[in-house]
Amino acid sequence: MRLGLFTAVFNQLSFDQLLPRLRHYPQITALELGCGGWPGASHIDPASLLANPSEARTYRARLADAGLAISALACHGNPVHPVAATAAAYDHAFRQSVQLAELLSVPTVVTFSGCPGGAPTDTTPNWITAAWPPEYLESLDWQWNQRLIPYWREAEQFARNAGVRVALEAHPGFCVYTPETLLQLRAATGPSLGINLDPSHFWWQGIHIPAAIRTLGDAIFHFHAKDVSLNPLTTAANGVLDTKSYLRMQDRSWLFRSVGCGHDELEWKQIIAALRLAGYDGVVSIEHEDALASTHEGLSTAIAMLSRVLLTEPPTEAWWA
Repeated sequence: MRLGLFTAVFNQLSFDQLLPRLRHYPQITALELGCGGWPGASHIDPASLLANPSEARTYRARLADAGLAISALACHGNPVHPVAATAAAYDHAFRQSVQLAELLSVPTVVTFSGCPGGAPTDTTPNWITAAWPPEYLESLDWQWNQRLIPYWREAEQFARNAGVRVALEAHPGFCVYTPETLLQLRAATGPSLGINLDPSHFWWQGIHIPAAIRTLGDAIFHFHAKDVSLNPLTTAANGVLDTKSYLRMQDRSWLFRSVGCGHDELEWKQIIAALRLAGYDGVVSIEHEDALASTHEGLSTAIAMLSRVLLTEPPTEAWWA
């Protein structure tokens, strides 16, 4: 495995400004680049590169000269949004990202599953997490069988034809938010649809990360290194479902944190071990969303811990012999 970075943390910088900034973090050898949707495309211009293959080759060469590869293109969005124009815009970003991944020989595109409305006439997404009242199950069945599966069955085939894998980031608020929902959609679509496993979205739901990794197995296409901390006083009184603004940090049940600021080194070692046992040998892509740490502080903290726990060079012979 190698250490990577989701470059959204540097969205205020241009590509030309990004490369020298990354020299401060020599442990980073792969980049996950925003390519549309959330968080946008600050460091790559998909339309321009697709229209000019020679420009695309130059772009890749500049990264290679800096000792960097591309682990994934990210275009987080909601391509099954109940407003047709909104869904079409996210679908366009996804397909453009797949085409660019093919051109740049990038193996993976990261996005969300999306979430439709609860009925054909809805105009806002409806995330259903309960089996009662009974209307919820009727809406859930409609979402999956009329919107989610038909869209992703065709989209998975589109990506597979391009030689690109789709890594859905399981995220509360969307139809795929647990290992079970990811595997359910994968079984209904195809093998080129898998997961971008972000443990920060699982921990606060009460999911044990090594168990999730074991369950997902070869469906793990990409991995985000991001932590979360739970507020025991708030969760004891109100549980983990929390709609308060992220600005109300003291009042929330949980907060995204830098790696090591929510879970200790032993737990991260167990995660890396579980990834290896599952056969994952890809990039561990740091995603910084820690409002309590500056960019440099958060990245330095994550890099320091992951450099200790990440086995970048597995032994070629038994070290105990």
